[in-house]
Amino acid sequence: MLTIGSVVIRCADVDRQLRFWTEALDYEPRLPMDDDFALLRPRSGPGPNVSLDAAPSERALPPRIHLDLYADDQAAEVARLERLGAQRVHWPKRPADADYVIMQDPEGNRFCVIDTRQGAAA
Repeated sequence: MLTIGSVVIRCADVDRQLRFWTEALDYEPRLPMDDDFALLRPRSGPGPNVSLDAAPSERALPPRIHLDLYADDQAAEVARLERLGAQRVHWPKRPADADYVIMQDPEGNRFCVIDTRQGAAA
């Protein structure tokens, strides 16, 4: 049996990404940390780890993989993530009744915030 243990995000600035993702997900780093790698884990409860790896890589658009983050209050979470440094990403093909908002972290890694309320549209 396989399970997802960690999703790895390549980044240029581990410290900046560490600040963003720990606040965004309410995760904490596993100690000790390296200068070029950090494993973040849920502060409480289950969930996959998120690892930050200082490794230069070209950004592909659209990305081949991205995170979907589920939110009970999508508008509040999008606003909170924007205060942390994330930005909304405009996509002209996004349906008007989409239940997701496309965003990117401070280094441009894309993710979606999904509205989990039954029948909700963003």
